[in-house]
Amino acid sequence: MAVGSSNSFDLVVLGAGTGGYTAAFRAAQLGLKVALVDEDKIGGTCLHRGCIPTKALLESAAFVERVRHARDYGLVIDGEPGIDYPQMGRRRDQVVTRLWKGLQSLITKNKVTWVAGRGRLEGPTKVRVMQTDGEGAGTDRVLEATDVILATGSRVKSLPGLEIDGRRIVTSDDVLRMDTLPESIAIVGAGAVGVEFASMFHDLGSKVTVLEYLPAIVPLEDRDVSRELQRSFERRGIKVVTNARFDTKAVEVTEQGVCLMVGPEGKEPQELRAEMLLVATGRAANVEEIGLETTKAEVERGVVKVDGRMRTRDPHLYAIGDVVGGLMLAHTAGHEGIVAAHTIAGDSDVHPVDYVLQPRATYCRPEIASVGLTEQQAEERGLPVKVGKVPFQAIAKAIIGGEHEGFAKVIGNRDTDRTLGIHLIGPHATDLIAEASVAFELEAAPWEIGGSTHPHPTLSEVLGEAALAVDGRSINF
Repeated sequence: MAVGSSNSFDLVVLGAGTGGYTAAFRAAQLGLKVALVDEDKIGGTCLHRGCIPTKALLESAAFVERVRHARDYGLVIDGEPGIDYPQMGRRRDQVVTRLWKGLQSLITKNKVTWVAGRGRLEGPTKVRVMQTDGEGAGTDRVLEATDVILATGSRVKSLPGLEIDGRRIVTSDDVLRMDTLPESIAIVGAGAVGVEFASMFHDLGSKVTVLEYLPAIVPLEDRDVSRELQRSFERRGIKVVTNARFDTKAVEVTEQGVCLMVGPEGKEPQELRAEMLLVATGRAANVEEIGLETTKAEVERGVVKVDGRMRTRDPHLYAIGDVVGGLMLAHTAGHEGIVAAHTIAGDSDVHPVDYVLQPRATYCRPEIASVGLTEQQAEERGLPVKVGKVPFQAIAKAIIGGEHEGFAKVIGNRDTDRTLGIHLIGPHATDLIAEASVAFELEAAPWEIGGSTHPHPTLSEVLGEAALAVDGRSINF
């Protein structure tokens, strides 16, 4: 345990996003004296500029789409539902504020010392903080610790030659500050962020075009999932261009919007005009100006290099979350934080992080969620596969709810009967994937997943049926 001055700690966590505060709270629960440092509010990008505000807007958009089908449920609502986007924004902000206040109370509950300010390493176990709150605002506070965890997160990035102006060419950060909807929007990048905003803007009435450089949208997902989402988008009227190529330096910005020449590789480009161009091409880790040069930590391909227990090359310096790259998901950052905290506390039994076991979730409509290997990844590894696939159309609760696009797909190893991957696209997929995540942790075979009782009628039945279908035993399909 740390002793001495109020600036001495067992652990200092630099960055208070999902990974940082999770690590701080768990370390404190394990009996360590912990300081949590951030120049922003606790919650970081996920809570204030990412996951949570985006999902609040997606919830509003999904509700609008549901109201459009009110007559199907016996409700008479005349005309197209009106969109009050400023009110959606106010609700978004209320959700964020409520969760932020909850996190503030957890700082006190867990007896973590909050230090507001920008921190910088001065060696692996010392953090100098330019304080921004209270009587010490504007002065430096030097924190000394036995161990330090870096959780400095990431920021949005653009494409070379494409200048973000926050008005016509925007990032996800800019979108979450908007109080009006564009009549039309082109979205560059069809990963999770791109397809979520594509789904949201279309449901709220904007004309949407999605541009993806690779041959498939959501390119990290199973190929069947990618194809299903593209079909769904195109049925709804969202234009999708894969293998998309355009000259970033030739994008014309006017008072009315943007104009670019774009098309699939090898074909004549076509003119595309939109009121707004959203750049959703990934994030860059915040490795600059944090004092890494005063440590032995290595930066490789723009991220901090760590082992499975989140240790850098410096024995007392750890790193978690977006700053180490990988999946760049909030829940994965939280898991990394827990592994780091237990390692620091001396728990030799803590399992190293296995990213194959980390669930992935995308909140477009229909939702996507997955864990484990895709079918193509299994094939690339030379694994013998057997596949069960069941559509939501076979599930009573999906029919009752009026949302029955998509399917569940379970991939098993034909020789060992091991579950290799589980993939969902459809209603509440991001909730249903939790069962799959537990199944992977427990090394359950497909027949064990399918053999457990799934209550009827529930959406969870789709996963049970798909698991049974791996061996040709599905009951309802």
